[in-house]
Amino acid sequence: PRRTAAYLLALGGGGGAALFAMASSPAHVQIAMVLIGIGCSPVLMASYYIFARIYSPRVFATLAGAVIGIGALGNIAGSLPMAWAVEAFGWRATMSGLAMVTLLVAVGLLAWVQDPPSAQKAGGEKGSVLDLLKIPALWAILPLMFVNYAAPAGLRGLWAGPFLKDVYGLDASGIGAVTLAMGLAMVVGNFAYGPLDRLFHTRKWVIFAGNMAAIACLFALWAVPQAGLARTTLLLAAIGLFGSSFPMIVAHARAFFAPHLVGRGVTLINMFGIGGVGVFQFASGNVFAAAKQGATGVAAPYQAVFLFFAVPALIGCLTYLLSRDRLD
Repeated sequence: PRRTAAYLLALGGGGGAALFAMASSPAHVQIAMVLIGIGCSPVLMASYYIFARIYSPRVFATLAGAVIGIGALGNIAGSLPMAWAVEAFGWRATMSGLAMVTLLVAVGLLAWVQDPPSAQKAGGEKGSVLDLLKIPALWAILPLMFVNYAAPAGLRGLWAGPFLKDVYGLDASGIGAVTLAMGLAMVVGNFAYGPLDRLFHTRKWVIFAGNMAAIACLFALWAVPQAGLARTTLLLAAIGLFGSSFPMIVAHARAFFAPHLVGRGVTLINMFGIGGVGVFQFASGNVFAAAKQGATGVAAPYQAVFLFFAVPALIGCLTYLLSRDRLD
């Protein structure tokens, strides 16, 4: 995982950011975003694999949450500080600086990270994704994993800005301040979820309670989207806080993996989580466009988007009730 993460981060993450800085057409930006996604994706999986192979399973959720929490600091850098940097230096110079930082991180990974011992012995089991999908314990976890992170990521990354601009008339700095609050809440949530399984001696009910709290906030945002900027900011922050159970769900699923399936297992779970984010972001655009036709108010299309995130999340949570609790 060391070389995989370092090389892809350098070529994809650094190269994609550099291409973004030089972009002269929408196609260049799209290609750059694809490269950045390819470059950043193995870093999380490499971390999870190393944790699963080296550290006790009991602390996997804590370590996984710490990685996501530290990574979420990048979300914070992408809000108000990013807006300041773009205003001060321009977006091309800002992206060039990010490209250089990414290359330095990739060099650090190659220099200091150590590969864990292999889980496969000569002639031993290798396993496949099909073996993972045959595990009944995962069947009730995967639906929640698919919808869990869709609302926090979708709102913060895609819909919060237009919503705050159209409904509350905020400028870039105001939007950055609100999304900064949501980003900070997501950082806190990722760190906070980690040790809760050991504190309450359950993973299932920690995940269920947290996600139901996030869903309640989504329905509140849908019901009263113009309740005031302070309340809206609190609801967005709460969605980010309670919706950050991603690493805890990975830890719950990881408890059912055999040692030789850990790498493929955490990758599969992550694929469901991040894949859900992508699907919902893409589909929510169509929901917004359809709701905008004949809308009676400026907030109505956004209400449709909030409901589009809330209902599948509720279905995923109810399906999750069928899962089997397990602590390592």
